[in-house]
Amino acid sequence: MDTYKRLLNNNKHWAEDTVARDPDFFKRLENIQQPEFLWIGCSDSRVPANEITGTQPGEVFVHRNIANMVVHTDLNLLSVLQYAVEYLKVKHIIVCGHYGCGGVKAAMTNNSLGIINKWLRNIKDVYRLHRRELNALESEQERFDRLVELNVTEQVMDLAKTSIIQKAWLERGGPDLHGWVYRLSDGIIKPVFEMEAGTEVDPIYKFDNLGPAGTKG
Repeated sequence: MDTYKRLLNNNKHWAEDTVARDPDFFKRLENIQQPEFLWIGCSDSRVPANEITGTQPGEVFVHRNIANMVVHTDLNLLSVLQYAVEYLKVKHIIVCGHYGCGGVKAAMTNNSLGIINKWLRNIKDVYRLHRRELNALESEQERFDRLVELNVTEQVMDLAKTSIIQKAWLERGGPDLHGWVYRLSDGIIKPVFEMEAGTEVDPIYKFDNLGPAGTKG
């Protein structure tokens, strides 16, 4: 059987098994979507949001990109963020990176990788901000792991810099922001950074006018 056909075959078996266990499962999903969580994760195929958190379809709204980045010029990310925050009214946003991330590893080198250079430059900026701490670590592996953690932390902070988040904090006191790192070797998630709704943001990033026009990133 061709590889892609195996996916279709697996889908049929999954749908049949799901209905056998819960006859109304798809009827519930079809009529409403009320996830409490927005997951901003890495595109890495080894880090699927639902599987590693034990959640079901409908529980997590998911956006994934290389190295789980929150880039303020990324209209895809901003559109997902606005929809999740303003329409789905999620209670929590999770930025989840993972140790062994290829994007972070590539950003630690000077290799030219074509158009991806522009994306990885955002991670290089994280390295630059924390260069003293990272360079003080003894091994390359320690620097790699720590940069993964720092990258997640900076992406959470970048969420808080958006008017989308600041407006939601002002209007409804949510969502809370969480930075996690998943370890491939044992499947465990490590929380590395938290920002409760309403956490003070550096004044230079705060927006004064958060009316209807204040929904841009």
